[in-house]
Amino acid sequence: MTGFSTRLVQSQQLRQEMKINPRLYQAMELLYMPLLDLQQHLKAELEENPFLEMTEADVEDDVELEEEGKDDPPDDEIDWEVILLDGFEVGGRREQYDPVELYQRAPVETTDLRDHLFGQLRLLDLSEREARLGEEVIGNINDAGTLTCELEAVVNGVNSWLDDLRPAAQEEIDALEDSEAAQAELDGLFEPYRLPEAEAMLTGIQAFDPPGVAARDLQESILIQLRMLGRTDSLTYRIAESHFDDLVNHRWADVAREMNIKPLDVQGAADEIAKLDPKPGMKYSADPERYVIPDLIVEKIDREYMVFVNDTSLPRLRIASSYQSLVQKKGLFKGENKEFVSRKLNSANWIIQAIEQRRQTMLKVMAFIVDRQREFFENGVQHLRPLTLREVADHIEMHESTVSRVTNEKFVQTPRGVFPLKYFFSSGLATTSGEDISARGVRDKIQKLVEAEDVKKPVTDQKLVELLKVDGVKIARRTVAKYRDQLGILPARMRKRV
Repeated sequence: MTGFSTRLVQSQQLRQEMKINPRLYQAMELLYMPLLDLQQHLKAELEENPFLEMTEADVEDDVELEEEGKDDPPDDEIDWEVILLDGFEVGGRREQYDPVELYQRAPVETTDLRDHLFGQLRLLDLSEREARLGEEVIGNINDAGTLTCELEAVVNGVNSWLDDLRPAAQEEIDALEDSEAAQAELDGLFEPYRLPEAEAMLTGIQAFDPPGVAARDLQESILIQLRMLGRTDSLTYRIAESHFDDLVNHRWADVAREMNIKPLDVQGAADEIAKLDPKPGMKYSADPERYVIPDLIVEKIDREYMVFVNDTSLPRLRIASSYQSLVQKKGLFKGENKEFVSRKLNSANWIIQAIEQRRQTMLKVMAFIVDRQREFFENGVQHLRPLTLREVADHIEMHESTVSRVTNEKFVQTPRGVFPLKYFFSSGLATTSGEDISARGVRDKIQKLVEAEDVKKPVTDQKLVELLKVDGVKIARRTVAKYRDQLGILPARMRKRV
């Protein structure tokens, strides 16, 4: 058998590697951040880095407040030199030397759908056994308000819970001297649930707010809502109960023929049902509100469109003057203190430069968009031209991924409203005039053509192709159908009114 020997070997070799500086990663993150995220990031940097401070323009209000309270006894001034030499350990109160004070909106607790239903369940006079069954039913209702499983699964789930609890309860009963009465009570409490109990509980929960909750499908939800409106004797209820599929698919003539009524009456029933809520639970959705603050502003000044960065809410940063004089003292810092000062100073310089670079990059990107999409700003969405990230990247001489980061989750305020930057990027279609039109502009044309149609004779996809051709847009019928679906517009036969 051959033996193996272990030894250390030293050798030389050449190879190429590409390593990205951590600062570059941070610069890309800053470019990616929307305005609100960047604002919080800079405030955090102000707290962590003593070499950063806000410019005088940003602290005017603080100075005014100090003037108002100048009669108050002054606090002991902080000796920054001592602090640095002691490793930035301060014995005073934190608010004495904090460069900025963060105020965050307190989160508001919202009631989601299940909490809302549990609250109504607790108001009922239920036994412990019934309450547990009700909780099991509610636990299987999704955010839209629909029961997501069969009642048999609810019964099996709650019975499994009983099986898990019974052994421990039985041990306590067996330990009692007179256990007959307790055993009878236990047997009654742990009796397996039956399907009729679950059906009765589900019926009770379906009477909860919001109307239509706990239905097993859309049809049942609609019928529940109609019952709660007192419409059980109406034609609408009868049609929804017996011809729901035909109603959903707009087969109004078939329903009218089978029920021996006028198609106009079926259409009226469909209009009434359309006013009901197909997802009643969504009004209790826990999704937080989203506030949009534009990162850029486009204004028309003297017939020219000017681009501005909306960064007035961002703290203006500079190197703290109190530290600059300390750093110039050679030999004052040694060892860990010197390393700390060097690291924080370099970080402060870098973030100031990175913020300015981010600002200039955003201005370059938006200026090119405004120049390319001037017709949009003058005449509207139908004049939006095709534009890709590659075109912008080539113009500003940056990588396409950089442009993508600049436009990600950024918004611009324009004379025509607030738009995400991604709105201005779209593929193009050829026109008979030789110019291209953006796909977004074509979708807007389709939307307007459908809005202007005769509802008794809605335009088909082929007719839309012909109408667009009149406007000079060359497009295939399948592309029209795709754009129509993206706009949420039904096919012509389902849009027809009687």
